[in-house]
Amino acid sequence: MKLWQKESTAIPQQIEDFTVGRDREFDIMLARFDIQGSIAHVTMLGETGLMTPDEAQQAIAGLQSIAQLIEDGKFEIAAGVEDVHSQVELLLTQSIGEVGKKIHSGRSRNDQVATDIKLFLRAAILDLKIEVGNLFEVLISQSEQFKDKLLPGYTHLQIAMPSSFGLWLGSYAESLVDDLEMLAAAYTISNKNPLGSGAGFGSSFPLNRRRTTELLEFQTLNWNAAYAQMSRGKTEKLTAMAMSSVASTLAKLAMDCCLYMNQNFGFMKFPDHLTTGSSIMPHKKNPDVFELIRGKCNRIQALPNELSLLTTNLPSGYHREMQLTKEIIFPAFSELTNCLQLMGVMLVDLVPKDEILNNELYTYLFSVEAVNELVNQGIPFRDAYKTIGNQIEQNTFGFDLQKGLHHTHEGSIGNLCNAEIKQEMEKVLAKFG
Repeated sequence: MKLWQKESTAIPQQIEDFTVGRDREFDIMLARFDIQGSIAHVTMLGETGLMTPDEAQQAIAGLQSIAQLIEDGKFEIAAGVEDVHSQVELLLTQSIGEVGKKIHSGRSRNDQVATDIKLFLRAAILDLKIEVGNLFEVLISQSEQFKDKLLPGYTHLQIAMPSSFGLWLGSYAESLVDDLEMLAAAYTISNKNPLGSGAGFGSSFPLNRRRTTELLEFQTLNWNAAYAQMSRGKTEKLTAMAMSSVASTLAKLAMDCCLYMNQNFGFMKFPDHLTTGSSIMPHKKNPDVFELIRGKCNRIQALPNELSLLTTNLPSGYHREMQLTKEIIFPAFSELTNCLQLMGVMLVDLVPKDEILNNELYTYLFSVEAVNELVNQGIPFRDAYKTIGNQIEQNTFGFDLQKGLHHTHEGSIGNLCNAEIKQEMEKVLAKFG
């Protein structure tokens, strides 16, 4: 029997299977948050007189017992039970009797699941923030360690100007700062309480939504009851956009690593235990970890589009498509977490090659250095550019790397500003509270 089902209504199994879909599978991930929301709601009901204080305490104790089942891994949604909300209410009623039936007063499953998802996203974003921060520290540390290891820089996949491992790794550290800005914005949007909005039209009960906001430690409310429901799908999409931004950084870094450890580049290597071999080519050391990070993160970058298509042209109010957002975004958190962790594992053991730029292949990498040298001697830039260009055309250009490179401005290979980048990261981390 469903919470909404009438005595005379028989639901064909095919219809039930289709409408429930994979909800039970992903609702397990919401179980502890459903308990949190219910405890806050019941506390408020007891304070406003919609339940007696004794009834509220009895219900809270019962909910806490179910929370322990969840913590112990013994909670499951029984066959024939539609979702996590129904299972919790069923277990509570079995445990404490008729009082358990009172906990839904002033609630709809619409605001109940919206609250669960906000709580889930808030917690998942905080976990993701930690993983991003961990990889950031690896990148900054390796940038400092290898700041004097020179590396060819490329534009259009053509050699361009001198770079360094410090500049390269530090660029991805700063990229994560901007990615975390987006994640902080998603956190702010997720950190608003929809509980008490009901089916999207509020309630005639004297609910105290400020109180449940306080109990659940939300930063504020979704004030308008109709918008509280409209935020469903939108919140997931904005979170997916932030995750996509992190994934974009990881995918690009993974691609760089695949190129740079390729024999034709040969800029760096990784220990054998971090690469894989071939069944017929004994020399192979394949970058499988980086390739899988690249592939998984490219899939994650598709999430915002998938959620956009799911919610496009829907009018206001709740619609059953919203159920599908869970199976789109929930698994992506563990995928992105794994990618962040594995990228860190790999980069800790990165081994750069020495004296890469001594190879004559990279002679023209120093053309700008030569132009700038002439400019420093008082020659106008356009004349200096033409002089060096003619030398290149005539195959007479050369550059003595022993003279050294003189890059001193902020963010150049001689002045990475990693300390400043760390300060920017700390500012962003503070936005999470």
